[in-house]
Amino acid sequence: MDYSGTALITTIITGFALAYLLGMITQKLKISPLVGYLFAGVLIGPFTPGFVANTNLANQLAEIGVILLMFRVGLHFSCKDLLSVKSIAIPGAILQIFTATLLGLSLSIFFGWEIFRGIIFGLCLSTASTVVLLRSLEERALINTEIGKITIGWLIVEDLFIILILILLPGIAGILDNHLSFKELIIQLTFPICKIVIFIIITLLMGRKLIPWILRHTAETGSRELFTLAVLVLALGIAYISVTLFNSSFALGAFFAGMMLKESKLSHRAAQDTIPFRDAFMVLFFVSVGMLLDPIIFLENPLAIFFILLIITIGKSLFALILVKVFTKNSYFALTIAISLAQIGEFSFILADMGTTLNVFDHKTSNLVLSGSITSIMINPLLFNLLDYYFKKTKNKKKQEISHKYI
Repeated sequence: MDYSGTALITTIITGFALAYLLGMITQKLKISPLVGYLFAGVLIGPFTPGFVANTNLANQLAEIGVILLMFRVGLHFSCKDLLSVKSIAIPGAILQIFTATLLGLSLSIFFGWEIFRGIIFGLCLSTASTVVLLRSLEERALINTEIGKITIGWLIVEDLFIILILILLPGIAGILDNHLSFKELIIQLTFPICKIVIFIIITLLMGRKLIPWILRHTAETGSRELFTLAVLVLALGIAYISVTLFNSSFALGAFFAGMMLKESKLSHRAAQDTIPFRDAFMVLFFVSVGMLLDPIIFLENPLAIFFILLIITIGKSLFALILVKVFTKNSYFALTIAISLAQIGEFSFILADMGTTLNVFDHKTSNLVLSGSITSIMINPLLFNLLDYYFKKTKNKKKQEISHKYI
């Protein structure tokens, strides 16, 4: 039977059904359902036998999940929050990116790769997944806590830094290939940077009044459907404009849309209305990530994946652990933030894709980045379980010490 005419429906139904089935199994095994969603993607991907879902459609549907997630982050975050944790988040994010990039570059030299390829590879290993990190914080009700503010601030600085890198890379690649003069490079870099700055300014200035005004007048109609529709149009529309007109990213555009909507008294209602849509499309995000993986890479390069995983889960997170511990003197803060950052995700895929487009990455390199991402995403919930067990055991031990003290 020809499924081409129903590719969208087939992809959604198959993705959801298999994700539900494997999610239930992993949940019963006391493993995060995220692992089940990833395996669902592997099973319906192009590298395993049987039914193959439409990868392009799955990726676009997954992008909606990222948009809605970042929109909700914007609803709960503000410049004031970022400034309150700037002493940790800003230097921490930048130095962590530098540390992870250096570790990735060192590993690439061991592989015999050229320097530029190694730098991009290291950058791919440096930035945490927005989706995974926020999911972990939400599961533990940490979004609105001091830990949540530090971690989200750290993540936003990382995202902004990587967006800047994405703008600079084509020009740098052009110079290395002798395609661009220095003057041409300045022109090529200045224009997109100015466009992003203009987008941020327009969003901050006009959005403060326009977005709350739209929501207020929509709410006055008394129609719940129209209000939910208005929220979705604002979130998806601003994200789309940020990409098509300002060469930014869907995630950044949605984040600023959420920040502007925060000015409205209806922001809480807007957040609640988008939760079902966000959760559904987030599942498709993990399914789409699984679809990109060629499992044969684990048999062909197990040692390389092992070292990549060490960099992601230990190398870059150890730096975060030390820095946060120095600033806060709080072991729980430091360990929670370090484990939150011990994975890589969507920006790593974008960087790897750009590396391929610039003819710096081959299929094997992109697959190594992807395998490191998926493995770290699978391990991350287990690390959080170990953290919960460690602090529970420590807390019980302290209680016993106190009780013995007064016996």
